[in-house]
Amino acid sequence: MNYCLVLALLMSMNVIAQKKTQEELREEVIDYSNIQKLLKKDGLEKNAKLKKKIVQQIKVEKQKIQVEKFNYPSKEDFWGFASRMWLVKNAQELKWDVPRPDYGIRERFRKLLEEFGYYNENFKILIVDSPNIAKLALPSTKNESIYVLSLPFMRALDLSKTEISLLLLEDFFRLKSDMFKNNLDVDTSIIGSNFAKAEYNKAALLKILKAYGDVAYKKGFSFQQQYEITKKMDKVLKSSPESWNSYFKLLKKIDQLVKNNLMYKNYLKIYPSPELQVEWLSPKKKVL
Repeated sequence: MNYCLVLALLMSMNVIAQKKTQEELREEVIDYSNIQKLLKKDGLEKNAKLKKKIVQQIKVEKQKIQVEKFNYPSKEDFWGFASRMWLVKNAQELKWDVPRPDYGIRERFRKLLEEFGYYNENFKILIVDSPNIAKLALPSTKNESIYVLSLPFMRALDLSKTEISLLLLEDFFRLKSDMFKNNLDVDTSIIGSNFAKAEYNKAALLKILKAYGDVAYKKGFSFQQQYEITKKMDKVLKSSPESWNSYFKLLKKIDQLVKNNLMYKNYLKIYPSPELQVEWLSPKKKVL
């Protein structure tokens, strides 16, 4: 027997055996089925964490929505809400809930606003059949205003649409200056606040509505405020001499009315005073 040939065969078989063993060891180290299991487990854990995070966010949003249900109206919404509520509570005294013809005042007032550069202003005009309030402007939402006009007052003065629009313009500037809000002698801190952890403060809202009535019927505006508005009208209307003259004559008409008609004696408490307004607008006499 050729021993060298046998030895070579044995050595070759040993190498092959070693190669198989290395492949087997490699398969044990790189177990693809185990990797797939690990990847699957890792993906499930990530999905579980993501779901948990989403559930937590949903809980936070639900809680936020629940808390917001107890918000008082924001500054942007409160005044429109309060003004409308006050009008509803005073419907019997103001007598506004009856049909009215279209007097064409809205279109004339809009043209007057646009004439002096005030565009995209939203407003509501409420004609009331009561002399208790001659006229009044109430704050509302952003870029909106509410005007109350007494039909008996307009008839007593025999006002034209232009004259009525000038009265509305005067009140428009009062609202722009926040004079009505500033004259409310009441705590308004509830505006925009939340009562989720407290009781609904109905008393605070009623106090604000009462303050509305105080301004509308009793306190009105100060001499300083009236002076500021008169000068504002003077400045704006000077670019239109016809409108300025109409406003000047209108103030004289109101002055005569409040002096001779007892029905409007309280007008001076709210708007002091037409006589002074005429004086403030009149050219100063030169002393030689």
